[in-house]
Amino acid sequence: MPNDLVHTAKAFVLAHHYSGSWPAVRFAYGLIDTAAPPAGQLVGVLTLGIPTQAAVLTSVFGRLTPYEESLELNRLVLLDDVPANAETWTQARAFQLAAARGIRGVIAHCDPEPRTRLTADGPETIFPGHYGTIYQAKGMDYLGKTRPRRLTMLPDGSVLHDRAMSKVRNNERGRGGVERRLVALGARPREEGEPGRVWLTEALHTVRAQGVHHGGHHRYAAYIGPRTGRRLAVTSYPYPKADQGGAAA
Repeated sequence: MPNDLVHTAKAFVLAHHYSGSWPAVRFAYGLIDTAAPPAGQLVGVLTLGIPTQAAVLTSVFGRLTPYEESLELNRLVLLDDVPANAETWTQARAFQLAAARGIRGVIAHCDPEPRTRLTADGPETIFPGHYGTIYQAKGMDYLGKTRPRRLTMLPDGSVLHDRAMSKVRNNERGRGGVERRLVALGARPREEGEPGRVWLTEALHTVRAQGVHHGGHHRYAAYIGPRTGRRLAVTSYPYPKADQGGAAA
């Protein structure tokens, strides 16, 4: 995708995805409403990209080369007024296009935990949680849940990941974006020469960040293209349902 279209996809995801973040993306696919004037409107984005560790892919797809033959479906967001079946169509079409570029395996995670943000009127739900109906509809294998962990939640409903915080504590490259994010939520700017660990502790307190327990994400995976139907290198399980954690999505 040309750079200008990547910027468009990124802006769309940042504006409409509950995480408010743009991951490490290799391929981005846009859903266009061609009937919208003047020349169509972007109404959805699906991205395939790189997970935090290669083992996320190699443990599932065995001999497939991670990042080259296997990727993570790391963002899928459509506008609320887009018909429900468009999600399934978008995923199927994106998988076809990715397979044509040599991708043979895709893993996807979905979050069953609701997300809220703090407003002047109190907490507001921005994401109800889901258990992966769209992945079930496409016949992806269910691999169970990732391990439970503790997350640092910001008042806008987004997660401040451990890796992001370590950049500030250790004065690493990329810390500026993390600091600006916290300043936008109400923290004071970091002074020149101020230790990152000290500033971060104060900033998290100022913005009222909270540590919360997360029970883990649901995991799905599938071979695509010529390898469709091959067995995965891990055990698959019966699909989870709404009463097992998460609303339908």
